[in-house]
Amino acid sequence: MSPASGCFPYDYRLETMPSEHFADGGYLLSSVDGFYPFKRKYKHMGNYPHHIQIIADSNTWIEGNAVAQLETTARLPHMLCVAGMPDLHAGRGYLVGAAFFSDRHFYPALIGNDIGCGMAFWQTDLRAAKLKPAKLAKQLGNIDTPLDKDEQVDLLGNTVDMRQFSDGLAVGTIGGGNHFAELQTVDTVYRADLLPPDFDENHLQLLVHSGSRGLGQQILQRHIAAFGHQGLAEEGEAAAAYLAEHQTALEFASLNRRLIAARMLDRWHSEGTCLLDVHHNFLEQTEIDGTTGWLHRKGATPTDKGLVMIPGSRGDYSYLVRPAEDCQISLNTLAHGAGRKWQRGECKGRLSHKYTADSLRQTEFGSVVVCQDKALIFEEAPQAYKSIDSVIAAMKNAGLIKLVARFKPVLTYKTGGECGA
Repeated sequence: MSPASGCFPYDYRLETMPSEHFADGGYLLSSVDGFYPFKRKYKHMGNYPHHIQIIADSNTWIEGNAVAQLETTARLPHMLCVAGMPDLHAGRGYLVGAAFFSDRHFYPALIGNDIGCGMAFWQTDLRAAKLKPAKLAKQLGNIDTPLDKDEQVDLLGNTVDMRQFSDGLAVGTIGGGNHFAELQTVDTVYRADLLPPDFDENHLQLLVHSGSRGLGQQILQRHIAAFGHQGLAEEGEAAAAYLAEHQTALEFASLNRRLIAARMLDRWHSEGTCLLDVHHNFLEQTEIDGTTGWLHRKGATPTDKGLVMIPGSRGDYSYLVRPAEDCQISLNTLAHGAGRKWQRGECKGRLSHKYTADSLRQTEFGSVVVCQDKALIFEEAPQAYKSIDSVIAAMKNAGLIKLVARFKPVLTYKTGGECGA
């Protein structure tokens, strides 16, 4: 994998890396000559060269633990290259906001337990000029209850057969953590010529962020029970079995996002058209720079699916972007959002002296956040996330994206109950 012009080495010792070190364990990366990918070559391990690439600029804050996890992942057997996006942050064992390219083996644990998590973006017929967030929230009510088979058919008709998926899944629900569904309105159009054909800036858009709602967890648990965190050889029976289950989870996640959008639109007596639906937790076999291998994405958006949405926190903008034609420097991957700045367990302690739960249910945009889980409302506060503008700027300066449009939130749904798990 060849470096882009203007890259400079990402040094093994963080102390000598061009950066400013913060007391909270993060790094504000600096740039050289206006180009911001970082690269480090590892010593050969076996027959495989190891590389790290980080897409960042002078305003990109990256947690020190995330960089350490990226280095650990790069040392896995058969790993050819890893790439951290500007939203890179540490996860439970494996980091989020990164892509990993391996040879002849792949690692299900890198994809994690939410196979198929992604973004679906819908055009609605709700007029932007008449929006009243509080009224829309009241009409929506609580959508945390799973849909039964009859309700699924009522919403999508008989075109989709959900019976192929395991019983007990929370079908038609969003989930907890950073998952959400959000009505948005256009703030800025940068390239009207690149907008989707059915796009209408005079009406609201709906962004749904959700995953495989327990199915991916079941798949990962079976894999871990049998193989631990070891990778699988691509030609083995175990690999074939995992890939089949992985595909089922991808299909379920997409269908579930359709159901979420459909039930929301139904509550508003509205209709909509899906403009895009793109996974950001998945595995695929692909070719990069002449090498065929396995590309793992965890919280990382593919660049070969057309236009993609990159949302900020629930009190920040979201961006519709077009990936550049050549994104091999980032393993054909973009950020999937703003990326966490604080660990979940520390958010309430950092914020509760200044904010109440009720105050966090309305943003600086005047938008409404529906979240009745008192812990989650602090964990998902805008302050707990990086600025989306810094993430977008890093990718734009690296030549990875073109801006198409920017959106601001109107109504964000997290959970109408005490737990959105």
